[in-house]
Amino acid sequence: MITVRFSVRPGRGEPDDFDFGDMVWEGERGRVVSAGHVPDRGVMIHLSVALLLHQLGPLLSGKRRTLAYTGIGSSFRLDFRRDGKGFVSVASQGAPVGRVRAEGLARAVLRAAEEFTEEGLAHLPADSGARNDCLAAVREFRAAVEA
Repeated sequence: MITVRFSVRPGRGEPDDFDFGDMVWEGERGRVVSAGHVPDRGVMIHLSVALLLHQLGPLLSGKRRTLAYTGIGSSFRLDFRRDGKGFVSVASQGAPVGRVRAEGLARAVLRAAEEFTEEGLAHLPADSGARNDCLAAVREFRAAVEA
């Protein structure tokens, strides 16, 4: 099992489309966090969540076997590898996080993205491009997961 959490960093001034935030990925083999590194590995969270959802789709559907994801404005990287049995391994810069069925990964990422849209996007205006991109990516990802 893998758990995922996305968050906006507090105390960064006025909210905008380029807010920095963090990702936490935890599995049976390790934990990877974008926060607390030198240099900083925080990501432009709204844009990075949308990008992650778009890039994970082909991997989870079996159209791709690997994905090297890098958060926007950051060196935070996640490596995904799908095997022939439908399992996906997640690692970050050589450190393993875990291995889970593709469906389980999809549900964990969707849960984190939905929680993030409820909490992390609330402070952005309705006409925010990043807010709307993130919401659209979550809708599309949800539809793919539920199909």
